[in-house]
Amino acid sequence: MAESINRVVLAYSGGLDTSVILKWLQQEYNCEVVTFTADLGQGEELEPARKKAELMGIKPEHIFIDDLREEFVRDFVFPMMRSNALYEGLYLLGTSIARPLIAKRQIEIARQVNADAVSHGATGKGNDQVRFELGYYALQPDIKVIAPWREWDLTSRTALIAFAEQHQIPVPKDKRGESPFSTDANLLHTSSEGKVLEDPWEEVPEYVFSRTVSPEEAPDAPQIVTVAFERGDAVAVDGEGMSPATLLAKLNELGRAHGIGRLDLVENRFVGMKSRGMYETPGGTILHAAHRAIEQMTLDRGAAHLKDELAPRYAELVYNGFWFSPEREMLQAAIDHSQHKVSGEVRLKLYKGGVHVIGRRSPNSLYSEKVVTFEDDQGAYDQRDAAGFIKLNALRLRLLGRRDR
Repeated sequence: MAESINRVVLAYSGGLDTSVILKWLQQEYNCEVVTFTADLGQGEELEPARKKAELMGIKPEHIFIDDLREEFVRDFVFPMMRSNALYEGLYLLGTSIARPLIAKRQIEIARQVNADAVSHGATGKGNDQVRFELGYYALQPDIKVIAPWREWDLTSRTALIAFAEQHQIPVPKDKRGESPFSTDANLLHTSSEGKVLEDPWEEVPEYVFSRTVSPEEAPDAPQIVTVAFERGDAVAVDGEGMSPATLLAKLNELGRAHGIGRLDLVENRFVGMKSRGMYETPGGTILHAAHRAIEQMTLDRGAAHLKDELAPRYAELVYNGFWFSPEREMLQAAIDHSQHKVSGEVRLKLYKGGVHVIGRRSPNSLYSEKVVTFEDDQGAYDQRDAAGFIKLNALRLRLLGRRDR
C-alpha cells in the first residue's frame, strides 16, 4: 500500500506520460495533485496543458504555468556559459541546465500550496531522475519524491495508452503509433534520443532535426554578426541591446538559418550506460564561440588556462545534477571573478554549419600590437631577454640530459 500523501506537485507537460502519471498519482496515493508546467522556451503552446489538467479534475488554483524564460537564461544558461562548460568536450548541456530550475520552482510551489511531495516523469534509466531529485533534496531535504517510472508496472507505450483509454485521458492521434524518437526542448537546445537513433553507426535521418536547416541547404552567402559582452554575459547583437532570453532567441534564429549547432554524440550517462543523442544548440554554439573569443582578448594567460582546467569539472557537475552543490557554487564564484573585465565585441561569420570568429575588440584588451609586432617595436620588447628566460627553463632539462646521456 502506498504511503500517505496529502498533496503532490507534479512536473506536468500535458503529454501522454505525465497525464497518465497525474491519474496514477490520484489513484495510487489517493492524493490531491498540483500541476506545474514550465515555459522554458520549448516553443510549444502551453495552454492545452491547463485545459487537460482541468479536464482531469485539477482545481484552477492548483494549475501553475510559469514563464521562466528570462530566469532560465539569466540565472542558469549565462552563468554556465561564463565557464565555457562542455560535457565530454562537446555537449553544451541544454537539457542538464534546465532541470535545476524546474526543481527549484517545483519546491517553491510545494511550499506555497503546503504539498508534502513532488513528482516527475523521468525514467529509471536516464539522467533526469538524478538531476530533478538532487535539486529537490538540496532545496527541501525532507521532501517526499514520487518517481512513477520506478514504481508502476506500465512498462510500454501500449500499456500507457491502454491506461489512458481506460481512464478517459485524451490521447492525440499522433501519439498512438510508436514514436520514432523522443525529444526535449528549451530555449537553449533540442535533444533527440531513442529508436531510430539507437544504432550509433547509422546517420541521423534529416527528419529528426527541428531547430536547424541542413548545412547543405543553408544560404550560399555567409552572414556577419556582432555580439557584445559585459562582464562575461552577452548583452547585444549587431548593436541592439537585448534581455538574456531575447538575445538567445535571436542567436537561435541566426543559427537555425545557417545550420549551426548540430551535435551527434555518444555520451556517458551518470547512471552508467552510454547513450547516443542528437543535440541542436544553434544560439548556444554561437554564444560559446563568441565568449571564448572575447576571453582571448581580456583574460590573463594564467586565469584563462585555469578556467580551461575547471570547465570540465563544472560541466560534469551540471550534467550529473549537482547545480546546488557547494563545489559548483565555489567554481561559479571563481569563474565569475574572472569575468570582471570580459567586455567588448566579437564579430563572427556564420556559414553552412560553421561559426567563424573574424574579429574581436575590447576596452580591457591585454593584446598589444606594439609588443607583438614583427616590425620595429621601438623598445617595447627586448628580444635579448629571451635568452635568459630560455636558459632558466632549460636548466632542469639540461641536468636530466647530462645525467641520462
